[in-house]
Amino acid sequence: MKLFFRDHISFIILYILTMICLPIIIHRLDDLSNHYAYFIFLSIILLAILLLIRYIRRKKMYAHLNGNGFEANDLLIHLPQSPVEKAYANQMQFIHSLFLSQEEDHKDRLHEQQLMISQTVHQMKTPLSVIQLLIQTNQLKEPDLFLEWQKVKKECDKVNFSLNQLLTYSRSSQLLSDLKIEPISLNNVVQEVVNDLKEYFIEMEVYPKSALEENIIIYSDRKWLRVVIYQLLSNAVKYGEEKSFVHIHFENGQLWIKNKGETIPESEINRVFELFYTGTKGRIQGEATGIGLYLVKKILSTLHHPYTLTSAHNETTFMIDFSGSKDGY
Repeated sequence: MKLFFRDHISFIILYILTMICLPIIIHRLDDLSNHYAYFIFLSIILLAILLLIRYIRRKKMYAHLNGNGFEANDLLIHLPQSPVEKAYANQMQFIHSLFLSQEEDHKDRLHEQQLMISQTVHQMKTPLSVIQLLIQTNQLKEPDLFLEWQKVKKECDKVNFSLNQLLTYSRSSQLLSDLKIEPISLNNVVQEVVNDLKEYFIEMEVYPKSALEENIIIYSDRKWLRVVIYQLLSNAVKYGEEKSFVHIHFENGQLWIKNKGETIPESEINRVFELFYTGTKGRIQGEATGIGLYLVKKILSTLHHPYTLTSAHNETTFMIDFSGSKDGY
């Protein structure tokens, strides 16, 4: 209530001058009834002067309220003048301070979460490596149980893939600070990923068919681009038809990865990039995590590499556009 009266004191003064003092002055100088138009003119002049003064005193607040800035500092008023501006500035300063405090708390919790995930994953990888070593040893010692050990190895590989995916997801929150854009050989990156997935290709009976030339140079971040290609090729194998090929080629600054397999429904094309969305095929197979394509989208968007996903007639194609990279390709 106090702020209300302080903000409207000028209107109270105007009312007293216009409705009380001005008629008395005009009546003493001459009859008010003979100068009613003059009274209205003076009232309008006084109102215009008041509005001008109020605008000048509050123009900073109006500019802030009508502005398009979205940063916290854009809402702060420098050197407020009117009572409303001062009250507004104090409130926004408090909100800004509270926001900064909560942001720091959030960063601390996020950092702790990343450390916990990273430590947990690395702790789990050690016994997992031991298990994989035991599997290889027992496959040689017990050839009669080779198929059974292969099943165990397959499950271990799934766990290892999920752990790596979880670790990558955790680290992706610091993606911008971890970027290193440099000229890289696209063929070398793809071949490294294909070698990593060699056993998976053989196991699923889906094979890579690369038509990349040795001299293709693109500008990107090697580590994170490798994560993208690894995820795309592993998906192509996971959802590809048996005894089919994953075609990889480069044309007009664009990398194309195609595989034969069940068509992705049109209604799910955009949703497959959402975090934890597994889609129809993911629910049927029960192995999808809903993290992989989310990471692909996040990494490619950060690297400013446009991409498209199309699926029709039992063929799914993922395209990454590197034509906007520095110096082309």
